[in-house]
Amino acid sequence: MFIRGFSIRSKEAGVSVDPIRRHVRVRGQVQGVGFRPYVYGLAVELGLAGWVLNDAAGVELEVQGDPESVADFLRRLPAEAPPLSRVDSVEASERTPEALIGDPTFRIAPSRAGAVRTGITPDAAICPSCLEELFDPADRRYRYAFINCTHCGPRYTLTRALPYDRPNTSMAAFIQCPPCQHEYDDPADRRFHAQPNACPDCGPRLSLLKPDGSPIAVADPIAETVRRLKDGEILAVKGLGGFHLLCDAHNPDSVARLRSRKHREEKPLAVMAANLHALDGLVEIGDAEEQLLRSRDRPIVLLRKSPGCDEVLPGVAPGLAWLGTMLAYTPLHYLLFHDAAGRPPGTDWLESANPDPWLLVCTSANPGGEPLVTDNEEAVRRLAGIADALLVHDRDILVRCDDSVIRVGAGGASFLRRARGYTPNAIRLPSSGPSVLALGAWLKNTLCVTRDDQAFLSQHVGDLDNAATCRSLDETARHLLDILEIRPERIACDQHPDFYSSQLAAAMADELGVPLIRVQHHHAHLAAVQAEHGLDQPVLGIAMDGVGLGSDGTPWGGELLRLEGAEFERLGHIAPLALPGGDRAAREPWRMAAAALYALGRGGEIATRFPDQPLASKLAELLERGINSPLTTSLGRHFDAAAGLLGIKPVQRFEGQAAMLLEGLAEQHGPADPVANGWSIASDHTLNLRPLLAWLADRTQVSAALADTHGNAEQFHAAVFHATLAVALADWIRPIAEASGIHHLVFSGGCVLNQVLMTDLEQRLTAAGLHVHLPRLAPANDGGLSLGQAWIALHHSGSDQGK
Repeated sequence: MFIRGFSIRSKEAGVSVDPIRRHVRVRGQVQGVGFRPYVYGLAVELGLAGWVLNDAAGVELEVQGDPESVADFLRRLPAEAPPLSRVDSVEASERTPEALIGDPTFRIAPSRAGAVRTGITPDAAICPSCLEELFDPADRRYRYAFINCTHCGPRYTLTRALPYDRPNTSMAAFIQCPPCQHEYDDPADRRFHAQPNACPDCGPRLSLLKPDGSPIAVADPIAETVRRLKDGEILAVKGLGGFHLLCDAHNPDSVARLRSRKHREEKPLAVMAANLHALDGLVEIGDAEEQLLRSRDRPIVLLRKSPGCDEVLPGVAPGLAWLGTMLAYTPLHYLLFHDAAGRPPGTDWLESANPDPWLLVCTSANPGGEPLVTDNEEAVRRLAGIADALLVHDRDILVRCDDSVIRVGAGGASFLRRARGYTPNAIRLPSSGPSVLALGAWLKNTLCVTRDDQAFLSQHVGDLDNAATCRSLDETARHLLDILEIRPERIACDQHPDFYSSQLAAAMADELGVPLIRVQHHHAHLAAVQAEHGLDQPVLGIAMDGVGLGSDGTPWGGELLRLEGAEFERLGHIAPLALPGGDRAAREPWRMAAAALYALGRGGEIATRFPDQPLASKLAELLERGINSPLTTSLGRHFDAAAGLLGIKPVQRFEGQAAMLLEGLAEQHGPADPVANGWSIASDHTLNLRPLLAWLADRTQVSAALADTHGNAEQFHAAVFHATLAVALADWIRPIAEASGIHHLVFSGGCVLNQVLMTDLEQRLTAAGLHVHLPRLAPANDGGLSLGQAWIALHHSGSDQGK
């Protein structure tokens, strides 16, 4: 944050000075956060005259008074800003003072339209002041599910356009009652210009529906919802950015039914708690995790399980070492827990330990991997057969937005999914450039829009493997461009021509008559890290990923690249393995294990090692003849090969499951020594990991002895795999960094989410004097690709690459 144009001398005691007048522009996240009433209060406190208003660029104001008070105002303006605000710049310019009649007055003026330059505020968890009112039986909003103020509540998900005023939100349909209108109009009130302001008399209301959409006649929908949850039912509950599916986390039958109905056999589920005491004995919570859990952003945080967690919560996150956990963040969430606790008055119960804590499984209502359900009628239609009842309300969700997912690991917190609470916070770029729309790739799709020196990364859209998610990408792109009033000058996408996002990019570029820039998948991964860290100089990038189309037409995924501007040079890669069956090999780790055995000259072992796989006997022949077995340099597929050789997960139920299980086993074991000579590096900088895979392939001969010496043999093997991989990667990277004279390294790709590996690798490289930059503001997985595509398009010459 900076203040420009500020140069005022304080008056000397006892010396009369003429008033001065300053015109001020404030840029950043300053709408929908109580910034105007804050300015009003500060100006009144200091006895200044003037006005403040919202415009499309942020907040504009003028103050007039004695120089010392004006100077104090300008100093305090950014320093004491409201909690949800973010002040990027304050620009003050001189104006000729006006003649004032009577006492100085300060007013809040009507908003002014214009070219949009301001940011959009993410949704925020309910604030302490609203919680106090929510549970105060004497308050007029006692147990009102839509309580909010300028410091909390929905923002992005109910905003149709800027400026952020009630007519531009889904609250336009609700006319405020006189008491609410008085609060809204009173500059001294916490709800002054709180656009979602409402109460039980004039605001949104809850209702409970049967699966067919007919109403359930009950006096208290919340009490009935809690009763049904405790009886083992599955409830669909409308939240801020979409519907959740809830069930009692301690009820294994309910969890199993939810999995069966949602067709989510093994993928981990998250739990929601009223407070941290409810998680005692289940997970380990460090200071950083606690700060995230309690933050106004309220993401799902992955926490290490304590021993016995799976026995207490069977079926929630089976076999994994981490549990996704979040605290309640809407008034409605808190009311469910309040009812379950017996409706105690006040808020003391929120920080008290309960001998029988209630936990809810809380998962997105997105059946079949389609977009999150947001509309009441849509919920009835799409959640039929899943939910036993639906708790809905009549406030429309205008923008679909899922829960964010974060994990604390090597060097800090990192996103697995960036959405509610963070979207669409701008990511600051080191310089301005033409407006770009980048449309991401196929899996975990997001899009990114740039404006000046800001990059707006959209919420998680999803996998583009169904028509509904493709339509959601269209809607998200249209909404973000419209609300920011941006007409892109360049459009970027993945270089794979068959992705829907690439086809949409080509169509939009043709329609708008702007250049289309196709970006190599792993170049985009690494460029995203350059963007968020502002690295304009040459860097070395290490892509540790699954599979993405390489510039030579082959599947890449373990790359060492030199990055500069919009260009990259491939300096090295991991020695390839075959993908027997093509994409199917990514879903069936036993196939990658078979490919490893074949590469080691041990193809004859495939059938005997995998007797439960009907095609095992034919796979060696396919590999020998090279039929549907393209070679890939993917590091992710090496994780799959390791898991397959160890028999950890022959067939995956969800993407990345085998690697997650492997990491969890290594985490449970702790540090291990690497395999001696477990890798080799060729003169062309090819990293060969086959010696490590050979060591794993020999595990059956040594497992019994290892179990006696090291405890759990699977854990030991997993730990050794990770340790050897960290040393191998460090030995591969260091000489290239030294030879090139480039000491700044950027890492990205799905494997970078592996904290066991990255903690070890980062320590080794940092000890060698290298600077390691990891994804922090965007996911390391494909959810961050659009940011990298935008960065490359900004540095591109702008020439079209074909449509």
